Amino acid sequence: MRHARRRMVRRVARLAAVGGLLVGGTMVTRAVASEPPDVSAAPRTLAQTASGAGAGLVSELGDERTAGHWVGADGRPVVAVTDERTAETVRRAGAEAKVVRHSMSELRSATSTLRSAPRVPGTAWALDYRSNEVVVRGDRTVSTPDWSRLTGVAEGIGGFVRMERTEGAFTTRLNGAVPILSTAGRCSAGFNVTDGRSEFILTAGHCGPTGSVWFRDGGGDRQVGKTVAGSFPGDDFSLVEYANGKAGDGADVVAVGDGKGVRITGTGEPAVGQRVFRSGSTSGLRDGQVTALDATVNYPEGTVSGLIETDVCAEPGDSGGPMFSEGVALGVTSGGNGDCAKGGTTFFQPLPEAMESLGVRLIVAGQQGSGPGAAPSAPAAGGGAPGAAAPGAAAPVTGVDGSTLLARLTDRRNVGPGLLVVAGSLMALVATRWIRAEADRKAYRRHYSATWG
Repeated sequence: MRHARRRMVRRVARLAAVGGLLVGGTMVTRAVASEPPDVSAAPRTLAQTASGAGAGLVSELGDERTAGHWVGADGRPVVAVTDERTAETVRRAGAEAKVVRHSMSELRSATSTLRSAPRVPGTAWALDYRSNEVVVRGDRTVSTPDWSRLTGVAEGIGGFVRMERTEGAFTTRLNGAVPILSTAGRCSAGFNVTDGRSEFILTAGHCGPTGSVWFRDGGGDRQVGKTVAGSFPGDDFSLVEYANGKAGDGADVVAVGDGKGVRITGTGEPAVGQRVFRSGSTSGLRDGQVTALDATVNYPEGTVSGLIETDVCAEPGDSGGPMFSEGVALGVTSGGNGDCAKGGTTFFQPLPEAMESLGVRLIVAGQQGSGPGAAPSAPAAGGGAPGAAAPGAAAPVTGVDGSTLLARLTDRRNVGPGLLVVAGSLMALVATRWIRAEADRKAYRRHYSATWG
């Protein structure tokens, strides 16, 4: 009976080893046959992939049949649609559809009406795709009569305009992440860019007008450069040309505090629901989600439109600091309300729009001979002097890739897992044959000894 069990175990082990060889061989074959990734393409995160799919569907179907898109909790693209037929089209394309009442055209018409109303400093509005509403917020500086008048405008538009009062005040965050100083105050360096001849810092426009001179220290001994172009209000971006024309080593790295940094590998458009990181010289590295797009804020200095709304906190001094996700640059800090003790809302100037207007391109890892960037795994506790690593020495880069080891091992284009399965199965097969041979030799010796005796 014992011998029968042993034979059964050995047989099962051999079958398992043979099955492993077949599975591993299939994995290797599929990996080799798969189309290799386009190494020249800009890096894309899961959220950006979902955003691209959603944006493509919205563009194809039009503003009358859709009302925005976002990244769902499961990472899949979700598209708001106005009828069931369009919803079926979206589902066939592999995205999730949510049927809503108001189209994008209606939502944008509402924001146009709000912009044409008398301006009220301390207010902001944005398109909330997930609730299919226009959300209007008023901070503590908005008087009761002004709020009542704006509420009347909203009621005239329709029930899909939601009015909310918020704590704090909507202000620019002057006074992000390496600190840069001028007579106007303190800001944060954003991203390093170039026009092909000179190199610049792209930061917030409200930090200082054209001609502002920036320094690394309060004593004015270490000049960084001078603001040569910008737009504020309306937009919120500016260009600081380096004094010597060059950003120096580490121009593709964003500092995140404690001497560490994240390598920037490209630029992109954010998606509602996407996790993002912000670095600033006051509050350090912080993270949160994109909550709305195409936001308008009525700062005391003027109105800025087309902003990215997030629930990431920020504080005075973080202005101009970079926002990014998995090494992809998204925007620079404009303003908001609240702080990093209580939380709040922070708005960002989208990077692609600013670069196009200024005629510059991002300095990325490929131009520095570096590898791909990575998203930090967790927000820092604060402190340090985060932001663009230039001006100054390069910060050590945290991580080498935006993907995890598990993601690499489960990538069907990777031959490594298949080869591991094949090697393990071969070892198991050899081991079972060796065990069987040893058992046969021992049995023969026992039989020969008994016969001899």
